[in-house]
Amino acid sequence: MTSTGIVHFGPGAFHRAHQADYVNRLLRDDPRWGIAAVALKSRGTIEALNAQNGRYTLAILDAERSYRTISAHSRFFGPGDGAAAREQLADPSVRIVTTTVTEKGYCLSPDGTLDFAHPDILHDLANPHHPASLIGWLGLGLADRRAKGLAPFVPICCDNMLSNGTKLRDAVIAFAERLDPELARWIGAEALFPNTVVDSITPATDERLRQIVREETGFDDAIPVSREAYAQWVIEDVLPEGSPDLESVGIVLSPNVDVWARAKLRILNGAHSTLAYLGLLSGHETVADAMSDAALASFVQRMVMDDIIPALQPSPIDLKRYAEATFARFRNPAIHHQLSQIAWDGSQKLPYRLLDTILEARASGRPIERLVVPIAAWILFLERQARAAAPIADPLADTLRARARSNDPIDQILGLREVFPESLGRDAAFQKAVKDSASQLRPRGVAEGR
Repeated sequence: MTSTGIVHFGPGAFHRAHQADYVNRLLRDDPRWGIAAVALKSRGTIEALNAQNGRYTLAILDAERSYRTISAHSRFFGPGDGAAAREQLADPSVRIVTTTVTEKGYCLSPDGTLDFAHPDILHDLANPHHPASLIGWLGLGLADRRAKGLAPFVPICCDNMLSNGTKLRDAVIAFAERLDPELARWIGAEALFPNTVVDSITPATDERLRQIVREETGFDDAIPVSREAYAQWVIEDVLPEGSPDLESVGIVLSPNVDVWARAKLRILNGAHSTLAYLGLLSGHETVADAMSDAALASFVQRMVMDDIIPALQPSPIDLKRYAEATFARFRNPAIHHQLSQIAWDGSQKLPYRLLDTILEARASGRPIERLVVPIAAWILFLERQARAAAPIADPLADTLRARARSNDPIDQILGLREVFPESLGRDAAFQKAVKDSASQLRPRGVAEGR
């Protein structure tokens, strides 16, 4: 019988297509590691999972299609279930807490430290026993375990941030310090926060996928998920004794995760965001559509090979081979990965995916003309959305919309310190390059916006 050994915050499509698939295979030989799913903001997915007893379909959409039944989730908590979720975190059987809450869910400032002005953090400091944020929940869960004399669980961040475990550790300790310095010292001394890399292209679930699953499997699944065949999960090799045998299901334990993370964030995710904003401006809908645009695909490939990879050298990874494999994955016609989905939360993603590379290029004197093109495209995308009164999916949506509607949207958005660090804000060459790129993109489109 499956018991619960993992708590997961953020049971969206990526978690259910990626981490839950690994755990599902792990449970075949070790039933201790069932997942308790916790949703912080909405009950929709939790209720759908509960209605299907945690069972759903994972469709692998690649050269050959295949379908897996996933049943790794054993318990389900949403808003309003705080007492039960808190009890679960304090269960001695729970050894691991994984998270996929997107970059914005960690309530961090642009410098990667905890944003104490964030509304959720302000709420949690005032109401520590009824947290709203992931940081508040981890702080409360660890405090309860300390009070009971239990070892801390291991938080494993599965979101796209460089040194994600280190950033999460620092944020939780900083939060705890405001409430109980002794708790903060205990977390710092006892808790492990491994850095990780996760990767598998996972489109949002839509009615088209539900129909495919219904026709191919006979299961009228309300919450199927899909992904490509490729999947990667790298975890820093610091897990304590008694942890699950993760390597037995293909998870890589590595002493140096940052090498993998930089390559993934800057090559794959940087190229993804570039395709999203340039592709949307050019009228494309999916990644595969954008990659079929020869001019756009050529631009993205040159940017990765000539501008991003040099900033990652030297590396033990064959970065050019990794990039070529990434472009091949992008061309997969079976994956309908909407550019609009990738375009969400640009203010949170671009610092990790592109601005870090731009900062390093400026410091070393390398050219940035291609690297600023997706930044300019993002601003033009925001301007188009704002002027059309169309949605902007971003935690800074109101601010971005107001600045995009101003008389000088480029200056206004480049002046947003929540996105662009002070060093770029004072960098006249960077600002000029963005404006020049926007001037080329605005009237003539991507094909000539070199």
